[in-house]
Amino acid sequence: MRTNFGPAEDLLIELDRDAGVPLHRQIERSIRAGIRAGLLRAGASLPPTRTLATGLGVSRGVVVEAYQQLVAEGYLVSRSGGYTQVAASMPPAAAGSAASTAQPAARSVGFRVDFGYGRTDVSQFPRAAWLRSVRTVLTTTPNDRFAYLDGRGVPELHEALCDYLNRVRGTSAVPGNVVICNGYGQGISLLIQVLVQHGARRIALEDPSSNDDARVLAGAAGLDVVGIPVGPDGVQVDALHRADADAVVLTPSHQWPTGGVLSAAARAEVIRWAERRGAIVVEDDYDAEYRYDRLPVGAMQGLAPDHVVYCGTASKTLAPGLRLGWLIVPPQMVADVAAAKVLADRGSPVIDQLTFADFLARGEFDRHLRRMRPVYRRRRDALLDALRTHLPDLEPAGIAAGQHVVAWLPPDLDEAAVVTAAARHGLAIHGVGPYRIAGTGPGGLIFGYATLGEAAIAEGVALLATAIRDVRGP
Repeated sequence: MRTNFGPAEDLLIELDRDAGVPLHRQIERSIRAGIRAGLLRAGASLPPTRTLATGLGVSRGVVVEAYQQLVAEGYLVSRSGGYTQVAASMPPAAAGSAASTAQPAARSVGFRVDFGYGRTDVSQFPRAAWLRSVRTVLTTTPNDRFAYLDGRGVPELHEALCDYLNRVRGTSAVPGNVVICNGYGQGISLLIQVLVQHGARRIALEDPSSNDDARVLAGAAGLDVVGIPVGPDGVQVDALHRADADAVVLTPSHQWPTGGVLSAAARAEVIRWAERRGAIVVEDDYDAEYRYDRLPVGAMQGLAPDHVVYCGTASKTLAPGLRLGWLIVPPQMVADVAAAKVLADRGSPVIDQLTFADFLARGEFDRHLRRMRPVYRRRRDALLDALRTHLPDLEPAGIAAGQHVVAWLPPDLDEAAVVTAAARHGLAIHGVGPYRIAGTGPGGLIFGYATLGEAAIAEGVALLATAIRDVRGP
């Protein structure tokens, strides 16, 4: 059936009700093919779901499910109160095995479901509230704020961040110790430069941990990198004592990727270690705002502001494309970190900083987080329900917070074999193995769920169950 799409009028939707293929899958396939073939140009608006459903003679829910899946795959973008549109750019091509890439933001084309981690649902970005703050900034900001500033960033954002973080995360932040950076990637790069300047020789990282930021940057800077094993409750502090490290990078509130929470006793012991050695603890508080089944866990920085660098960003809460990050730096390091920032890029964009400061001060950030927590919680619940139904022998971990879940595999399943089999069935998923420093440990899978609708999550777990049956054989 040919439908009138307005700007996307030359799209052919063909439905075969006798094909044995769900109707929403047929709609997805037709729209996806139209985008790939160039029949639907970037930015073209698709018809409202109700309009398309009427034209095709299907229920609106069928069209909604098709649109949601294509949004999750990156072919479409949708925002509340606006049209669903073709994305500005095609998702990047998949490269080999689903476990072969360490880039969290990359999407996998050709997969029916992609459990890629490290993403936030950018379709939920609060555009109207952000625009109000932009307008305020452009109409009220003194002229001198648009000139070159020092490397720490604008004072308005320093103050707004301290108010927010001290209230919500329990930090002990003062405006004079805040340095604004372009996301965590630049922040950890600046810190490593300064640590090397101060004579650091070895840095300790959680094992497993991300392999596309601190590990790469520390090695490039000439630091020895040592992995500290992670258990169910976070990093094993006794191993840290034996590491002879000058700094350690931790994700204590929700360890990446295992999800463990560092206990109060372990936090205190890490602080004692840092004080005895004159070492620095780098606290990556990457997704602490999203918690579902537990009380909030305060930041370590509030316990020892002279020994802990607090790192935060807007990437997991608003959008990674903002490139907004912040460091709360011990007083003795502030000048050197600010100087490294100036050398890197002369400072982060002023308008973005001022906009975020206004956004925070108005309470819009709090409102956005209150709106998004139940959204992500429903997606997490859909994932856990599907795992219980289809794969009860997998052991989920780190489920109480964040935007991903790790599920440990039973001993009879090889992680790499499962990831490869999943790809053959149209499922992209990462294993834990590539993120281990020592290279050993139980097999596990990382389920990123933040950008997937509940139906896509259920389908993805069903595909994984089929793949695992293939691995296990008859």
